[in-house]
Amino acid sequence: MKVVIDTNSLISLVRYYLGFDKNDVLVNFIKEKLTSGEIIIIDEVFKECKQVSGGIVLHNLKFLDDKEFLKSAQLPYKTDKLIAPSPEKFLRQVESNFVNTVVKNSKNITDVEFERMKEEFLESADMKQIILCLTLIKGGEDAFLITEETEGSNDNKLFKKIPAICKILNINTLKLPELLEKYEGINIVFQ
Repeated sequence: MKVVIDTNSLISLVRYYLGFDKNDVLVNFIKEKLTSGEIIIIDEVFKECKQVSGGIVLHNLKFLDDKEFLKSAQLPYKTDKLIAPSPEKFLRQVESNFVNTVVKNSKNITDVEFERMKEEFLESADMKQIILCLTLIKGGEDAFLITEETEGSNDNKLFKKIPAICKILNINTLKLPELLEKYEGINIVFQ
């Protein structure tokens, strides 16, 4: 199983779980899964983790700020050369299936504006995580995208949210608690 984890899930891990992790069971477990390559943090998510919420993720998961650990775990996963399987089909899906047409029509977005927004979206952490999952699945992996997002309301954004796009592409998504339930051998003691 390969797990691609998003920024909000890492923030939730730090904010809502680590306070109860008195013996660093969860921290060590996450570190082990990152080292083995079972949990993947892409470069764009890593950048967001440095910038969002005052860098709370790197501050609390100190090993993510350790250059030797990052090198040995081959983190963050580089996405600059990542290309979606069947790129032409994927681009057609971006232009039609992934677009929130209500927003596109209500904002009277021109073709030029749409192209610019589409390019930005394709370079976003969300899209790179989705493309990585597609690549892993094509390679025979059982891949999951971990996100705290919901499929509904997209805050008036042009493109749909991760769970909605993953549903279209048949990529499995899980929330952090669902991921932790899947793993055996993790026993967190609450005090």
